[in-house]
Amino acid sequence: MRPPYDAQLAIAELARRDPPLGTLIERVGPYRLTLRDMRSPFLGLLRAIVYQQLSGKAAATIHGRLTALFERGEVTPAALLAMPPERLRAAGLSAAKAAAAYDLAEKTLAGIVPDADALTAMADEEIIERLVSVRGIGRWTVEMLLMFNLGRPDVLPVTDLGIRKGFMVTYGLAAMPTPSAVRLHGERWAPYRSVASWYLWRAVDQVL
Repeated sequence: MRPPYDAQLAIAELARRDPPLGTLIERVGPYRLTLRDMRSPFLGLLRAIVYQQLSGKAAATIHGRLTALFERGEVTPAALLAMPPERLRAAGLSAAKAAAAYDLAEKTLAGIVPDADALTAMADEEIIERLVSVRGIGRWTVEMLLMFNLGRPDVLPVTDLGIRKGFMVTYGLAAMPTPSAVRLHGERWAPYRSVASWYLWRAVDQVL
């Protein structure tokens, strides 16, 4: 599924405002970000917890074992809270990730983690503030959810290593820029910073 904003308009504006970024856009070609299906914030964040600091293949295996613990593979907050921690550990979750999963389930049932409809109506910073209260969920994780699940157009994850490397390549810097430097430069990309971010990631691919 494509994001719910006009990518062609975004590309034209970014290229006009920032010629080096425009050169990168021309080199990379069409904008190909596709949205991930997220039936609920709970399931999306649970997946994010499982995938943290693991390769995609290893994380997918553990995620599959986790969902297999539940009837028909349907993980709900209540069912997760009822699952003994030793079974989560046997599926491959570390003690820290199991604790984060339980905290996510508790905060979902308490309404701190909104349902999908409520989340759609909230502003980006409000979503970040709510979700980082969950153990094991940091700002970067929520920024990925905003970009790849909710299709928000103006997200710039300045702490992301790929973004900073892509910025260094695009602007011919001798050293990695600080997150603050990326944030300051990126102000000119608003309200299309998600599109700029996607192209900065591609800049790293171009030099590999």
